[in-house]
Amino acid sequence: AASKEAALEKALSKMELNWADAEFGTKEWRTGRILAGIDEIQQELDDQIVKTQAMHGSRYVKPFLSRVDAWEHTLTSLQDIIDNWLKVQAAWLYLEPIFSSDDITRQLPTESSMFTVVNGVWIESMAETAREPAVLSVARREGLLDQLTDANEKLDVIQKGLSDYLETKRLAFPRFFFLSNDELLEILAETKDPTKVQPHMKKCFDGIAHLDFDPDLNILAALDAPPPKGERLEFTYDQCDHKMINPKDSGGNVEKWLVEVETIMKKSLALSIDLATDEFFKIERRQWLRNWPGQTILTVNQITWVMAMEAAIENGGGPAIAAVLSQRVEELLDVVDTVRGDIPKLLRGTLGGLVVMDVHNRDITEWLSKTSINTVSEFDWQAQLRYYWDNDGVSSQTGKPETIPCRMINAMILYAYEYMGNCGRLVITPLTDRCYRTLMGAIHLNLGGAPEGPAGTGKTETTKDLGKAIAIQCVVTNCSDGLDYKAMAKFFKGLAASGAWACFDEFNRI
Repeated sequence: AASKEAALEKALSKMELNWADAEFGTKEWRTGRILAGIDEIQQELDDQIVKTQAMHGSRYVKPFLSRVDAWEHTLTSLQDIIDNWLKVQAAWLYLEPIFSSDDITRQLPTESSMFTVVNGVWIESMAETAREPAVLSVARREGLLDQLTDANEKLDVIQKGLSDYLETKRLAFPRFFFLSNDELLEILAETKDPTKVQPHMKKCFDGIAHLDFDPDLNILAALDAPPPKGERLEFTYDQCDHKMINPKDSGGNVEKWLVEVETIMKKSLALSIDLATDEFFKIERRQWLRNWPGQTILTVNQITWVMAMEAAIENGGGPAIAAVLSQRVEELLDVVDTVRGDIPKLLRGTLGGLVVMDVHNRDITEWLSKTSINTVSEFDWQAQLRYYWDNDGVSSQTGKPETIPCRMINAMILYAYEYMGNCGRLVITPLTDRCYRTLMGAIHLNLGGAPEGPAGTGKTETTKDLGKAIAIQCVVTNCSDGLDYKAMAKFFKGLAASGAWACFDEFNRI
């Protein structure tokens, strides 16, 4: 028995000796210090807690039970300190850069003052650890565990206040729902200088990468790429009956002037389409193509094709459609001829998309000219994606979808005037058309659609392209393993509030 007791006492002394030289490593980080590399300490601690508990179970422990109890208490205190410490450190690392921004501290005064208290405690306790890094002196430091527990409670309150604050911003400008908290905080931290929001524009708008500010910070236009490359969409304030947007007027609230940018974007695009449709019949097409942004040209091109086709179908079908066909082929060859010439890069981009649409229109026109179609209600015509223009439309005054109904069979979706920029369009095959019909029918019935097929066949691209065709914001997200019910809830809130579409890639992984 004596030898067993001696072995236990020796093991206990060895455990105590192991901690004699152990120290917490710290390193500098921004305004203070942080813990670094505590894996070995954690491993040793786990081993020793198990060994100490085993000693408790031994019947030979009686002579030095109080010593084992004291040691176990030290180890469990140390474990609690490390757990709380790492939790505080993770929250502090996340929040410290946020609350070092004057804009955030001004907008969250309560949370900010709480964080100042926590920050003081953290910096002080880390400075003391750097002065006395021995593990045992930290474990026995008076009041450290209480300080850390209290800091954790405060940090939880701060983080809840921060997420409530972000929620109010998201409700004011719903497209913020599609951004992560970090991205949103980056935007909100730049309220003093609105031009600093530029790098984040692409996350909120499909086609706006840059805004053009004048020296007084009035916003004059949107560009689909940083200058000098991008295509300009001029904001036509006067004709659209809209007040000039200046971020200074919104009292430093980014979300307020971004809502205005969204409205004037839609109004300006609607006005551009109205004016271009009007001008289409008045001047030569080759000249007309140079006068307008790419998206306007593609949309008006589809509107005028539908007008010509419906007039031809009502005028007896076959021969009249053949006349439209010969005119379309002529126009297509003219565009090809223009592309071969020396033209600006932006126009070349526009004409690339136009050729894709014109080739599809030509194929449909050719096919219909060989059928016996003579009314516009026949399925062969109804099955095409058709754009109609209501010339007393009010979209350019309200910014709401109204002027252009897009129809396909019995589905009707209003053209939503999201500026897409001067981007290319997907080649339209019969399968693309079938996908469009299915998706348009689904959306019309307030359902979703789920394209299925092998990898790389264009499911996502087709969905995005239908979004482009009816100018609606389409947010593509990949359903990774990290997607939980909260992230999905945030996403659906955004969809419901902003009217955008979402394309969930690899949905079956959820």
